[in-house]
Amino acid sequence: MNKGLKEILSEKTALIEDEVINLRRHFHRYPELSYEERNTSEYICNYLKNNEIAFRRGIAGTGVIGRIDGDLPSGRVAGIRAEMDALPVQEINDKEYVSVNPGKMHACGHDAHMAMLLGVARIMNGMKEYFGGTILLVFQPGEEKSPGGAKLMIGTGELYNPKPDIMLAHHVMPDLETGMTGYKPGKYMASCDEIYMTVKGKGGHAALPALTTDQIYIASQLVVRLKDTFIELQKLHNVPGVLGIGKISGEGATNVIPEKVEIAGTLRTFDEGFRSTAISMVKQTCMAVEKEFEVKVDLRIAEGYPVLVNDERLTMKAIELSRELLGSKNVHIYTDLRMSSDDFSFYSELCPTIYFRVGSGSPGKPAAKLHTPAFDIDEKCLKTGILNMCWLLFDFLSND
Repeated sequence: MNKGLKEILSEKTALIEDEVINLRRHFHRYPELSYEERNTSEYICNYLKNNEIAFRRGIAGTGVIGRIDGDLPSGRVAGIRAEMDALPVQEINDKEYVSVNPGKMHACGHDAHMAMLLGVARIMNGMKEYFGGTILLVFQPGEEKSPGGAKLMIGTGELYNPKPDIMLAHHVMPDLETGMTGYKPGKYMASCDEIYMTVKGKGGHAALPALTTDQIYIASQLVVRLKDTFIELQKLHNVPGVLGIGKISGEGATNVIPEKVEIAGTLRTFDEGFRSTAISMVKQTCMAVEKEFEVKVDLRIAEGYPVLVNDERLTMKAIELSRELLGSKNVHIYTDLRMSSDDFSFYSELCPTIYFRVGSGSPGKPAAKLHTPAFDIDEKCLKTGILNMCWLLFDFLSND
């Protein structure tokens, strides 16, 4: 790409770096949980308005979509997603921008994603003469909570007018040093479904087992059978996956067998066919336990996020562009699949997508993991994220 364009982009990004850092700190200081991002949404709208960027608001609740049209002839449309929601985590950092909302924290970097997208908006809005087509700035609610804000925003129809030819998203990564980006062509992150089971039977005195059904024991048997059967299915189908049980709760006592025991877990895989097979197995196992132990097993499966798939051709092109911008040593290629999930996967069903990492770890320093109370970023990563995203946009909006 044009060498002069790279220099102009670097200069413009450097000029707004402090502003973007302050944006990130504002979002970090005032986190809001999934589908409650009203003040966050208002702040974003005000920023877009002050920079004379058109936007639509109130999409799927608190969602916002900004729009920038380039001056050059092109019919291509590129969307960029940034999540707005925080997590129910109590922050333990002592920085000046620490969360002021008890029990709420941007522990997954969504504050950085919003700040970077606003930075991208500021840069691209001031460089319209260098590109054509349309950029959609998608500020999305509820990534952290099923059914996923991406699914809800797509469901409103607002992303069909115009419909993007490509959707992009970046996510900070503490295991990757600042100044680096990371890519994984093809399948990258797992599908995710939530499983809720309640074993219901006759409770009573623990000393009189003949008069009760032992819901604690039965729930334990159910968990063991689910896990064992899932492992056998994995071996049979040779597919990576996880069936994890994170909760077993029975309100009994040392001498009281409870009438019900609640079980909750997650099902994750990279194969949609195996996903359906595993869900059927869960249903059949619950019915078998019901019949064998003469209890009632209520089952609810909350369908979550599909497999996140990066378009291979476009991702390989993005890797080339990032190497051109940042240098080959600063572009990491992931080979491992991640069992974590992201509702950005729904955009993969709308159009080709690229989801990449922005290194946020300070060189030589241990970094707290995502979703932990001590999570933070090296704010130098914001500049890298903006530069890389703008560089990709200039190319994708100029070429078929």
